[in-house]
Amino acid sequence: MAAGPTNPTEYIQGHLTHLAKPIGDGGGFWTLHVDSVVMAVLIGVASFGFLWWVTRRVTTGVPSKRQAFVELALDFVNGQARGIYHGHSKLVGPLALTVFVFVLMMNAMDFLPVDVTAKFTHLFADHWRVVPTADVNTTFALALSVFFLMIAFAIRAKGLGGYVHELLTSPFGKFPLLWPINLGMNIVELVAKPLSHSLRLYGNIYAGEVIFLLLGMWAATGVAGALFGGVLHLGWAIFHLLIVPLQAFIFMMLTVVYMSMAEEHH
Repeated sequence: MAAGPTNPTEYIQGHLTHLAKPIGDGGGFWTLHVDSVVMAVLIGVASFGFLWWVTRRVTTGVPSKRQAFVELALDFVNGQARGIYHGHSKLVGPLALTVFVFVLMMNAMDFLPVDVTAKFTHLFADHWRVVPTADVNTTFALALSVFFLMIAFAIRAKGLGGYVHELLTSPFGKFPLLWPINLGMNIVELVAKPLSHSLRLYGNIYAGEVIFLLLGMWAATGVAGALFGGVLHLGWAIFHLLIVPLQAFIFMMLTVVYMSMAEEHH
């Protein structure tokens, strides 16, 4: 494995570099971030495996602490989703819960100390990032999944012809000369949704990771750095306790909003 970092730049770059494998003979765009894929799969299996395990032991009597926790999360997410979604699909509640739990658990990996996890991951890889949502590829893949679901919901509610008609006639009316303008406006709106959806989550989690690294370096500069850096690190960690679930909640709520907007008739 590679030697340890010799300066702050190498330290930060080392922690922010992915285990990347080019697909085929190319590179650049056609590059797979192996660490993000593996971590997302492991987190998904662990999270939903836990939920499945709890539901297998559901009782109608006095619930266990695990069952009470899952029921509380389900009621909270389902209540929020039903308050926003005005369509008729029964998939929105489970979809919202799936998105919230998955994104929350991926975000929560940011709580792990990067230097501690690096000591373990260096046993099998020179570079390995444990926070999938700090990779724009992961958040964009999630946003694209929501985008295609949104299109599917719209076509199911309005029919293919009705959906195309809405793209051509909304928002400025049915006059044929306005069709290109309407279509252009709707294309911009459609493209903006997955971009903003993904970049909002990525930017907040990535920034949090970078701030942790900077504060960690400051704490290693001496007694004064250890004192002030440690205090700020603790403060940022406490603040991050809000950021991690908040970003998962926002991502989930926007997902439900997009599903609801897709079924509205204009």
